[in-house]
Amino acid sequence: MRIAVLGCTGSIGRQTLDVCRQNPDKLDVVALSVHGSTDGLVEAARTFGARSVCVSDPAHAADPVLDELPDSCELLVGPDGLIELCERDDVDCVLNAVVGAAGLRASYAALRAGKRLALANKESLVVGGDLLMPLAARDQLLPVDSEHGAIFQCLVGEQRSRVHAIWLTCSGGPFFGMSHTDLESVTPGRALRHPAWSMGPKISIDSATLMNKGLERIEAMHLFHMPLERIIVLIQREAKIHSMVEFSDGSVIAQLGTSDMRIPIQYALSYPERWEAPCERMDFRTIGSLSFDAPDTKAFPCLALAERAGVEGGTCPAVLNAANEVAVEAFLGGSCGFNDIARIVEGALDAHVREDVESLEQLAAVDAWARSFARTLIK
Repeated sequence: MRIAVLGCTGSIGRQTLDVCRQNPDKLDVVALSVHGSTDGLVEAARTFGARSVCVSDPAHAADPVLDELPDSCELLVGPDGLIELCERDDVDCVLNAVVGAAGLRASYAALRAGKRLALANKESLVVGGDLLMPLAARDQLLPVDSEHGAIFQCLVGEQRSRVHAIWLTCSGGPFFGMSHTDLESVTPGRALRHPAWSMGPKISIDSATLMNKGLERIEAMHLFHMPLERIIVLIQREAKIHSMVEFSDGSVIAQLGTSDMRIPIQYALSYPERWEAPCERMDFRTIGSLSFDAPDTKAFPCLALAERAGVEGGTCPAVLNAANEVAVEAFLGGSCGFNDIARIVEGALDAHVREDVESLEQLAAVDAWARSFARTLIK
C-alpha cells in the first residue's frame, strides 16, 4: 500500500514511519509532509525514497536543507500543496497526523479522492465531522487514536444497533486527584509530563486538562454514530484498557494492549489484516491491578465544556477547538495559567452564535473568529 504521511516529524508521524520501516514489504512511503521541520522531512524523504513532499508553512519553503531532497522528489508548498499530496494518483492511503484544525482540509481532500484515511488528527472530526462522515465509505476512514482504534476493534463483526454504551478510557493525565485550586500553580513543564504516553506538546496539555478526552467524545460521536450521553469517560490509570464497548445484553468487550501508539497506527494501516506486533508485548502477569474512576469535571472543566459544545453541535465544536488551541499556546508560552485555558474556551463559547455546518469556508471563518476572540481573553 502506497502511503502519504502528513506531519511526518511529529510524535505520531515518527511512529508511523517506524511501522513502515518494520513492514517494507507491505507499506511504501511515497509522500511526506511537515509544517516547518524541514531537516526531519529531508531525512525521512531520503530514507524512504519519497516521490513527493510538502512544506505547509511557506516561510520554510526556501530552507537550504531542501536542496538535499532526492533528485526525483517533487517539492510542494503551502496548504494547497498539502491537498495536492492527498490527491496524488500514486497515494492509496493518507495518514493524517497534522496538529490541530489545519488537518481538516487534508482529511476532506483524502476522502473525496477515495483514499483510505488513517486519521490521527481528531480535530478533523471535532470541527468538520458533519462534512466528513457523509463522504466516508465503509471502512474508508480508520481511526488512529488508541481509544477510537480500540472501539473500532471491539465493534468488528458486531451489530452497531446493539451497542448500549461506549466506555472511553482516560489515564487521568499527570494531575489526577488534584483540585481546581491545586491546579492554579501548575507549570507547562509539569503539564507536559504525561504518566503513560509519549506525545507532542499540544496533545500533552490537552491530556492534562482532559480537553483531549472531551474532543475524543465528540470524535467518537461522529465515528460511531452514537449519542454523546452514551459515550462515557472512564479513568483507567494504568492505560492498559484502551476502551470498551457495552452491548444491549450486558456483555462488555474491551481492547487491551501496551501503551504504544504503533499498535493502533499499524492496525489502521493493516486492517482487516493483523501483522506482527510492532512493539514489546504486554505481560499481564506484571500489571498487578487495574483501577477505575470517574472524572472530576469541577477540577477539569474542559471536559464539561467539550460536552456542551458537542451537545449544541453545529459550529460550537469548531469554536471549542480553536479557542483551546489559542489557550494552550498561551499557556505553553507563559501568557496564561493552567486554569485560564478553560476560562478562555468558555468565554469564546459564550460569545458564539451557533450555526449549522455548511462548508469548509464557513468553518474556516468560524475558526478565525474564535481564535481572534480567544486572544482578547488572554491576560
